[in-house]
Amino acid sequence: MKINNGLIKFPCPFPIKVMGINADAFTSAVLAIFRKHLQLEEFTYSSRLSSSGKYISMTITFTAKNRDQLNAIYEELNSHELVVMTL
Repeated sequence: MKINNGLIKFPCPFPIKVMGINADAFTSAVLAIFRKHLQLEEFTYSSRLSSSGKYISMTITFTAKNRDQLNAIYEELNSHELVVMTL
């Protein structure tokens, strides 16, 4: 069943891009946040280093169930000390 929550109809595939400091802990922290909010659901991700190697970006794609789920994920990502920006 699709739920209309504004412009997005849930559930739907949804990519989130997370950019942060290139540190060993960044990737594991981001993945831990997604595992917390998605529980047993599957997601895919890819990562890419900036040309200087100082930053890393990750794109995580998953099936978003509702607006509250998206807000919770964005809120936790944006509050993490290694995350610089989310899109």
